[in-house]
Amino acid sequence: MRMDCGMTSATQLAAGLAAGTTSSRHLVEAALERIADPSGEGARAFTQVDADIARSMARASDAMRRSGVVRSPIEGLPVSVKDLFDVAGQVTRAGSVLLADAPPATRDAMAVSRLRAAGAVIVGRTNMVEFAFGGVGLNPHTGTPRNPWERHTGRVPGGSSSGAGVAQADGMSVMSLGTDTRGSVRIPAALCGVVGFKPTARRVPTTGAFPLSWSLDSIGPLADSVECCAIFDAVLAGEAPSALVPLAASGLRLLVPQGGPMEDLDDDVARAFDAALTSLSRAGANLVTAAVEPLAPQQAYFERGGIAGAEAYVVHRQNLDRLQLYDPRVGQRIGLGADIKAADHIELLRLRASAIEAFAGTAAPFDAVVMPTVACIAPTIEEAGRSDSDYMRWNLRLLRNAGVVNFLDGCALTLPCHEPGSAPVGFTVCGPTGTDRHVLAVGAAIERALGPR
Repeated sequence: MRMDCGMTSATQLAAGLAAGTTSSRHLVEAALERIADPSGEGARAFTQVDADIARSMARASDAMRRSGVVRSPIEGLPVSVKDLFDVAGQVTRAGSVLLADAPPATRDAMAVSRLRAAGAVIVGRTNMVEFAFGGVGLNPHTGTPRNPWERHTGRVPGGSSSGAGVAQADGMSVMSLGTDTRGSVRIPAALCGVVGFKPTARRVPTTGAFPLSWSLDSIGPLADSVECCAIFDAVLAGEAPSALVPLAASGLRLLVPQGGPMEDLDDDVARAFDAALTSLSRAGANLVTAAVEPLAPQQAYFERGGIAGAEAYVVHRQNLDRLQLYDPRVGQRIGLGADIKAADHIELLRLRASAIEAFAGTAAPFDAVVMPTVACIAPTIEEAGRSDSDYMRWNLRLLRNAGVVNFLDGCALTLPCHEPGSAPVGFTVCGPTGTDRHVLAVGAAIERALGPR
């Protein structure tokens, strides 16, 4: 479902606001109604709803618009933020009971501040995997929001931005702000059937966002279209939103990797991805299938938790005497960081530097590298959490394709490529460091070629 306002994209909503056919107050009320719907997932998708503050901000936005003041294309649009972003006056819990007694934040995270300055209206904080440490989306403390697809079966939303994926798919916000360290924006976007963008890590400041890995953390939007993601990406990066360079699918040079991310795909994923490639080929895109060596050595990149494992241990080591308060599956993996040697970590950083350079060289002749975002469709919550071994197996499967882009310091977009009514499948469009706007432009051309999903 989508927000019941007759329009879904940020551009369409902005046009409606400009024409006076809708108002920020109306859009915010529609979002709050979706969140409060007892038949929906709002109670699990959100850890905090700021209804009164959102209504006040919407009234202020409408008054400013009547006075001729429109701060940006996202003026008056309702958005949500993941529960690891500081919001002034609120406690940042990061999906954990460990921080329940922490003092309220004294200022907004940089990303939140930029959204506010651009006129966005924050309706609340979305649920997440504890401390963003997991790709499945489970949280024993705050509950696990059910994926909108086949909700009656109770499928996982993907993580760690679990609430963001569900909120976006269910029309609870125009944009849901997430973070991505090993796929945490793109995995829930793919599994829930929406668009998600992970920028180059340094593009959006992480100031005021509770860290998982200082080296890998990225901040990005989940939205209903590539264009929406591009608009919010510009705001988050501190740029003036501008139209993407118009591209057509015809003539695009797309690299499809052999092996690695293409191996061991669910039938639904393989079928949807192959159909998308066929559509792009018919539209005139040039598809080249070849080995992409930097995408292949997953084990070397993430052995013993990799970069994130070492850095997460540094973040949490002062709290490990309270390990009983953690989700056991999160606490256990954080504790493994104690065994990572400094020499091994330094060697891994050197491997990363060479892999980043190699990926840039391999991708240079192409407009983008494309692959399935996730190797599988969303499993049920029951089967993914049945045992620790089941959880780890599903977690690694969900993280596999998306996480390598973070290691390579790339940027990546996921957009739906499945047939309407079938299991959501994400189509990744990625490129090397700093090619963010081009990747978004390529993604927009691919989105148009594939048609509505």
